[in-house]
Amino acid sequence: MAAQAETLQFQSEARQLLQLVIHSIYSNKDTFLRELVSNASDALDKLRLEAFRDKDLKVDTSDLHIAIEVGEDERALTIRDNGIGMTRDEVVGLIGTIAKSGTAEFLRRLKESQDAAGSQELIGRFGIGFYSSFMVADKVTLVTRRAGTDEGVRWESTGESTYTIEPVADAPQGTSVTLHLKPADEEEHLHDYTSRAKLTEVIKRYSDFITWPVRMAGEDGGEPETINSRKALWARPASEVTEDEYTEFYRHLSHDWSPPLETIRMQAEGTFEYQALLFLPSRAPLDLFMRERKRGVQLYVKRVFVMDDCEELMPEYLRFVKGVVDAQDLSLNVSREILQQDRHIQLMRRRLVKRVLSTVKTMMTEKPDDYATFWREFGRAVKEGLLDDFENRDAILEIASFDSTHDAEKPATLAQYVERMKDGQEHIYYSTGESRAVIENSPHLEAFRAKGFEVLILTDPVDEMWVDAVPSFGGKQFQSIAKGQVDLDTEEEKKAAQERRKDFADLLGWMTKTLEEQVKEVRLSSRLTTSPACIVGETNDLSPTLEKMYRAMGQQLPPIKRILELNPAHPLVTKLHSAYGERSEHADLAETVELLYGMALLAEGGELPDPARFTRLLTDHLARTI
Repeated sequence: MAAQAETLQFQSEARQLLQLVIHSIYSNKDTFLRELVSNASDALDKLRLEAFRDKDLKVDTSDLHIAIEVGEDERALTIRDNGIGMTRDEVVGLIGTIAKSGTAEFLRRLKESQDAAGSQELIGRFGIGFYSSFMVADKVTLVTRRAGTDEGVRWESTGESTYTIEPVADAPQGTSVTLHLKPADEEEHLHDYTSRAKLTEVIKRYSDFITWPVRMAGEDGGEPETINSRKALWARPASEVTEDEYTEFYRHLSHDWSPPLETIRMQAEGTFEYQALLFLPSRAPLDLFMRERKRGVQLYVKRVFVMDDCEELMPEYLRFVKGVVDAQDLSLNVSREILQQDRHIQLMRRRLVKRVLSTVKTMMTEKPDDYATFWREFGRAVKEGLLDDFENRDAILEIASFDSTHDAEKPATLAQYVERMKDGQEHIYYSTGESRAVIENSPHLEAFRAKGFEVLILTDPVDEMWVDAVPSFGGKQFQSIAKGQVDLDTEEEKKAAQERRKDFADLLGWMTKTLEEQVKEVRLSSRLTTSPACIVGETNDLSPTLEKMYRAMGQQLPPIKRILELNPAHPLVTKLHSAYGERSEHADLAETVELLYGMALLAEGGELPDPARFTRLLTDHLARTI
């Protein structure tokens, strides 16, 4: 008996995405063909590679190609390949569900998008692949058979909540996708995709560079003709390649519908020859900071695809770079383990990284708007390189820019900061925190603002880590405004401060003892002008945020006591000083000191160890003042 077709539900995220695509107002519906031809090309790449690696795989690779077939009467369009094919489980996993990183985030942001342009942009950034078929088709039928297996699979859906799937005994190796097309409607940008002229135009525009022949029947049903030129862009002279061709090749690689921000071509000759064509995207992918993210460089050997997401060619912090590297002297049977040990690959990686960083540096001066876009989208990832790419640390610092107190709108490079430094200033001052608002309202900033010292405002999580790993830039040491002693005073101010320390010595000693469970020391501050107190760390202490990050990751850390600094000119502190000197009993003052410490903790965004006690003490003190 023939096996029955099963009706299955789409995964909820897949169902939502399908509905968005079906009802999409995305104007460029031609891109569905690019997506399907790209998928077919990938399937052919994978079959050739698997046949090379598995000599027992009985497949014919002599005429790998993509066929475009049109049924004008029934308005059907079929894209067929004789590539690797899929099993039933792969069909369900790849089409019935969306395992793609960032799906939930994509859907959330799409729902929040209030305008059509924003929705289109997000759909383009996500890359919807196979589902793009439903922009132009009422029903899609897929028939596939995995190379090396005997049984095929038929999948069919109208793009609603369900799909059917059933075994097929006589399916050819590879995959065919048949689109039962919607009626042509030029106002809705739905062209006649049974027209040979239209299909030829779309394939030449989007898929001309595909390695494999894309064939379609000639005029009046004649012999199949190859439509695409099949010329690898990276192998063609730069003078012969147009910007449009680069853009479409980038879209083919990345499934990003936006054009690239920058195109990078490289060619190395001599003992180890290779060609590279790399792209800097104009927008960050939604999975840039997700665990399942992939890197974007493909490895070819003599124009033969070998590996996707080649980690050995690009470091983690440049994972957003897309492109291909075509090596002439590697084996087709190369593995990731071999690549990790290969001296030539390591040398190639070094050159690729240096070229990417130098391209960004050139962009800073020649295309400042493009640089601003690049850093806004990818700066947070690039700064990860400061932690582990010691060879290129200086180059990364040179292309980095940061928010600063100098200009609320325009970020500053480190070179610009150093150029603006005051005479005699020895440090690059910075502050880390959750947001610009938190840092700008921090007591730590008061004296720097009052005396006109520029401070870098660092709000990315990675900033907490690299500032401790990178000692200096241009001979100037980095210094946190919330750590160590701050030297902003003139000689006269230093002498006056020394006298005050003597005057406050007894109070400071008593407060240190009173708060010994909470702080390492209580001392006078030179960084406060309007707040009564602040909490600072020793120069080499972990910041509170970094301490929280480590503890959240399960790392055991010893308790870190910090320092309470007092503003000797603040009325609260001067009255506390007077009261301490006048009274022999200091029990009630101890509660004031505890409140002062709690206020300093809250002012920097910290958490009170005992909020209920703090509230009770504050209430009691307020009641006594009325």
